[in-house]
Amino acid sequence: MKQINHIYVNGQFVKPHGKTVMDLINPSTKQVIGQVTLGDEKDTQDAIAAAKAAFKAFSRTSVEERSNMLQRLHDIIIKHADELNRVAVEEYGSPAVATAGRTRFAAQTFLLAKEILQDFEFVKQVGSSTVFMQPLGVIGAITPWNADYTHITNKLAPAIATGCTIVIKPSELSALQTQAFIECLHEAGIPAGVINIVNGAGEVVGNELSRHPDVAMISFTGSTHVGKIIRKNATDTMKRVALELGGKSPNIILDDADFSKAIPMALTIAFSNSGQACHAGSRLIVPEQRLEEVKELVRQSVGVVKVGDPRNKDSYVGPMVSQKQYDTVQRYIQSALKEGAELVIGGVGHPKGLEGGYFVKPTVFAHVSSDMTIAREEIFGPVLSILTYNTEEEAIDIANDTVYGLAAYISSSDVDRAKKVAAQVLAGRIMINKAVQDEPKAPFGGFKQSGIGRDSGVYGLEEYVEPKAILS
Repeated sequence: MKQINHIYVNGQFVKPHGKTVMDLINPSTKQVIGQVTLGDEKDTQDAIAAAKAAFKAFSRTSVEERSNMLQRLHDIIIKHADELNRVAVEEYGSPAVATAGRTRFAAQTFLLAKEILQDFEFVKQVGSSTVFMQPLGVIGAITPWNADYTHITNKLAPAIATGCTIVIKPSELSALQTQAFIECLHEAGIPAGVINIVNGAGEVVGNELSRHPDVAMISFTGSTHVGKIIRKNATDTMKRVALELGGKSPNIILDDADFSKAIPMALTIAFSNSGQACHAGSRLIVPEQRLEEVKELVRQSVGVVKVGDPRNKDSYVGPMVSQKQYDTVQRYIQSALKEGAELVIGGVGHPKGLEGGYFVKPTVFAHVSSDMTIAREEIFGPVLSILTYNTEEEAIDIANDTVYGLAAYISSSDVDRAKKVAAQVLAGRIMINKAVQDEPKAPFGGFKQSGIGRDSGVYGLEEYVEPKAILS
């Protein structure tokens, strides 16, 4: 059993001041596979102090120096990819094929930041003024458990690129993954104090980061509920905040789409990352007159989302991350049945033969209305709701009838028509006739209660700098 009994501060593995020890559980087996000692406020303060001390020199490094660091970080992640993948499958339960893709994406994030850095204008003339894009300072990064490496790199890469130092609070549920990742970061030889990582609870480490006066910005990925707390905490010190929050993403199937392709793709979109994804297309919006056809296609296509042992190459849906998350998904399925939705496939309980882990049956409901709980709240599990429309305008209205606005999906044989619909959908990123988000330079973030600010590409780097105009 692996013991994680240190944090990473000022370029060193140090014993935390915090004393709380938490079990780490393999969600596929419910077996304890490790323990982590959680940091506390004192540990967080030490990490912030280290980052603050390192900022003065690091913010003055050259583009070439920081580019070389980004290249080293990429190379080391690739070098250790097999081990990183193994730990993620064991601790999180993500299917192996998907895990490998996310690890590669995490490594590529460093190369993308390096590429953008070459053309990023840190100094520009604006009329008679000179405008400097100045690194903000110490970044507080708070990341979730559903893609540990990816979320860390999405915040770390732009910090390195812009000359900011960083304190990262990853999810305590991802401590084994985080430990493997820290060892890679340490091997890269980044200057001491630039990268600091403290395992700990959100109400302890996260609160200290979001309130501390020496933290210039909080970059958070997670639930809308927690995002609101962070924004309130940041108010007194007027911190910058970048919040990538929850979603209830619509998937509109227009009447001219190829349903034989669109419906199987809709299942892969809804159940991506075992449904534990903020961008999952969890509301399928289809023409009323074709509902029966859609239901039949769903039943026929269920094989494309096989649930099973995440080590198996053909598994698409793994377990939920914890007993708590399993129970949450079960409550949502039960609420849908109670509120009168029609169960098309799936339902309560474990899939047959998978009772030993936190596995959920991939579940689809029809005759769902926009006022039902499963249509309004983010479930974070493999549950898909089918809603129906009679006109294109009604489809758009249903898509926008949510407090969220992170992602959306549209299927149509007429791309121009789909783009006109997309222009009216309130979401930060919209995919047409595709499930894969395959443009890493495009901004990622949400409208409404899906967040503030953007990750990815030049948009992500801009979150970490402050414009300063000098007039002479």
